[in-house]
Amino acid sequence: QVELVESGGGLVQPGGSLRLSCAASASISTPITMGWYRQAPGKQREVVAVIMLRSGIANYDDSVKGRFTISRDDAKNTVLLQMNNLKAEDTAVYYCHAKLDFVQTLWGQGTQVTVSP
Repeated sequence: QVELVESGGGLVQPGGSLRLSCAASASISTPITMGWYRQAPGKQREVVAVIMLRSGIANYDDSVKGRFTISRDDAKNTVLLQMNNLKAEDTAVYYCHAKLDFVQTLWGQGTQVTVSP
């Protein structure tokens, strides 16, 4: 019943910025973690950033450290991903993810991010 809905993707030039948002479509218990993954053509899906909602501790893939920032809004079960200084290699479909408990996870449908001149 619950869905994760992403927004904010689009086409930007190298060096530009985008802000992705992910929100649950219905009220849920606070997930253990929420985060963003991405998948480029011909590549495996990879983690971009994950935040532990209780503590606010975040982890980032090395390729985005210093450029991307993940943040949370616990009241809305919403996660944001601020992406700055975007590069062509950031082009991918970005998927929101929630770890609801020890056995259940939830994925969004994905939003396209394209970085091109």
